[in-house]
Amino acid sequence: MMQRLISMPLATVLVVAMLMLPGQASAILQKGQPAPPFKVVSTSGQQITEANYKGHVLLIDFFATWCSPCRDSIPHLIRLNQKYGKQGLQILGASLDEEGDKTVRDFCAVQKVNYPVALANEEMQTEYGLRSIPTLYVINKKGIVAEKFMGFNSDMAAKLDLLIKQLLAE
Repeated sequence: MMQRLISMPLATVLVVAMLMLPGQASAILQKGQPAPPFKVVSTSGQQITEANYKGHVLLIDFFATWCSPCRDSIPHLIRLNQKYGKQGLQILGASLDEEGDKTVRDFCAVQKVNYPVALANEEMQTEYGLRSIPTLYVINKKGIVAEKFMGFNSDMAAKLDLLIKQLLAE
């Protein structure tokens, strides 16, 4: 009798947890969905929202200074900004570093980052369904997620370049 009383609440908890999983999975931002609004402050103190990027192709790079693949992606993002920045590409670095602005500012100075970087607040991380880093979202001129890239490698870099070129031509 006692085992049944213990296993009934446990079974209830497991069923509730399993029912919640599909809802959690659907909360992950996917290609074709509108990009969620966000409000962050850049490491230089500038207020940044999604409205700053209206009519532009936006690449949001969720990264951290301690993440090796994130560090590997930054030179490519710098080159993309040099290549396509005047054609309408905008890049926003969204750091997950907990050490604060100074750590991120120093890192960006050493890396010679040529685009705005902000600390990604909890709300932004949740809205974008962040699960790992680096994660890059490419958002088209209409504010729709055109692609999501997780991780970084040379194949992804080539795909990213081609996608941005296509989106800028639209």
